[in-house]
Amino acid sequence: MTTPRLRTGFPFLQAKGPHDKPKPYALIFGTVWAPDNRPLYGVKIKIRRADQKKARWELYSDRNGEFAQRLPPGRADYLVLPDLKGYKPPVGKQLQPGEEVKVHIEGDERVDIGLHLK
Repeated sequence: MTTPRLRTGFPFLQAKGPHDKPKPYALIFGTVWAPDNRPLYGVKIKIRRADQKKARWELYSDRNGEFAQRLPPGRADYLVLPDLKGYKPPVGKQLQPGEEVKVHIEGDERVDIGLHLK
């Protein structure tokens, strides 16, 4: 007799076997904010380790201006920055990227941040 698998649209949530345990991970969760303190949709976010030059993860903010990225657990520093190349801001607005945000991960925790554009 086989164990039924969890049916979801997310392969990382599917059980692979009856004795499989979820793998630990760290999570950076953030919101992209416009200068008028409204969340921004569709902004590209780049995340890289602080000791590397090239971004390893790229994702976009959702309709609420939010984004989330899973990272390997363990002690590490990451830099998170918005990439406005190709982004079409709302009519009449000029946006400039704010400063990159440094995130320190100690283990398998969640860190919440805000990216404020100018």
